Amino acid sequence: MTEKATLEAPACGLEETASESARVPPTEPSGDTAALQAPGGEQAPGGQQASEPQESAHQPPDPTASAAPAAPTATDPALPREDVPSAPLLLAVEDVSDSSVTVSWEPPERLGRLGLQGYVLELRREGALDWVPVNARPMMVTQQTLRNLAVGDKFFVRVAAVSSAGAGPPAVLEQLVHIQETIEAPKIRVPRHLRQTYIRQVGESINLQIPFQGNPKPQASWTHNGHALDSQRVSVRTGDQDSILFIRSAQRSDSGCYELTVQLKGLEAKAAINILVIEKPGPPSNIRLLDVWNCNATLQWTPPQDTGNTELLGYTVQKADRKTRQWFTVIERCRPTTCTVSDLIVGNSYSFRVFSENLCGLSASAAVTKELAHIVKTDTVAKPKSFVERDFSEAPSFTQPLADHTSTPGYSTQLSCSVRASPKAKIIWMKNKMDIQGDPKYRALSEQGVCTLEIRKPSPFDSGVYTCKAINVLGEASVDCRLEVKGLSQPQPHTEKPLVEAVKRRKEDGLNVSP
Repeated sequence: MTEKATLEAPACGLEETASESARVPPTEPSGDTAALQAPGGEQAPGGQQASEPQESAHQPPDPTASAAPAAPTATDPALPREDVPSAPLLLAVEDVSDSSVTVSWEPPERLGRLGLQGYVLELRREGALDWVPVNARPMMVTQQTLRNLAVGDKFFVRVAAVSSAGAGPPAVLEQLVHIQETIEAPKIRVPRHLRQTYIRQVGESINLQIPFQGNPKPQASWTHNGHALDSQRVSVRTGDQDSILFIRSAQRSDSGCYELTVQLKGLEAKAAINILVIEKPGPPSNIRLLDVWNCNATLQWTPPQDTGNTELLGYTVQKADRKTRQWFTVIERCRPTTCTVSDLIVGNSYSFRVFSENLCGLSASAAVTKELAHIVKTDTVAKPKSFVERDFSEAPSFTQPLADHTSTPGYSTQLSCSVRASPKAKIIWMKNKMDIQGDPKYRALSEQGVCTLEIRKPSPFDSGVYTCKAINVLGEASVDCRLEVKGLSQPQPHTEKPLVEAVKRRKEDGLNVSP
């Protein structure tokens, strides 16, 4: 089987391939190897083309042409049937454009005993008798593309398989191939900024450039609100790829929906563009002063009759006192038709004016109040509220208890806790339930509810249970902790002194001592 490939036909066209017909083995006994003739052309007698002798006279002989043996036709009775290939299969047109055509086929069922040398593709114009070969020599491809064709060409196609013994019977395409101009459906590409309402002010120019596609060139037309355009105000220029609508000086009457229609041989595309021409609004009306109290004034007005062909963004309120006559903006883009102006100065008299506003800006004039707003000082009497004193009395309670502590002899140690009480509680420190107030070895501190007992250079005899007691008129509370002062581990001589010291320590702790 032969693989498929793509081959372009010579750029010279169909007629110019006739000069190569002498090198191609004939496909029919009649020797139809002449070029495709234009309608009304004449054919040389004997089935040979008149231009063939001219070519041989002007061109040198091809050295490769003599090497290839002349292929006998498939109908030659001297050739066995097994020597020539059969007709190619499934000849079909793959693609047709306005300047080219692509045909393909499948290899024949029988390739012949001598083997396949290639295929020869031939064309015959509608109304002509001669077949014109496309390729001068057989080519081992099963797909060919013919280019540089003219719009309107009509022709038939056939292909024959060629071996060393000659060309086999051709496969002929039944339908006529017609080269027509490719039609591209029209399409309009609206610019992004025109996909929403296009807003212009009165007096500005409108220039819309709308690109479109289509082949051949489509016909473009414009309408305004479903009616034809006014040629006195609107000008339109349509090119090959776009259409331009131009208005030199826009008026409010130019607002509306402009529709572009592009038509091409029964196909059409439409695009709508909304244009809004606006101008500044008129001033509000019927402004009046509703109320004046303290340092405030309330105004009310009615909307303007002319909004400028668009919706209002709001109202701007300004004030001016009678002394300076200078206007100051107090409220911008107020949506309702009433407002309250505050922070007016006592003793001044004020005038007010209101502008309406849209996309073009503030109105050319404003509505001004006829009467003045007099801000008068009023007598005020202070009425103090009754104050209920809160009772913060609280019995003592420890928020942070004492913690057991271990100390080293000779280094001062502190015991701390925190207490909350109202009124302030009296703090009493005890060791082994004995009051140690006034003992110079201890120093008691109390600040912001934090109670601290400092033991100066403690010794092992200062070990014991320490208690902090807080007392006020509402009650009392206490917390305990154990302090252990570890002595140095040194060998001691065997004497009675340790026993005496132990008895003395027990007496200080308040314990009974046996005789």
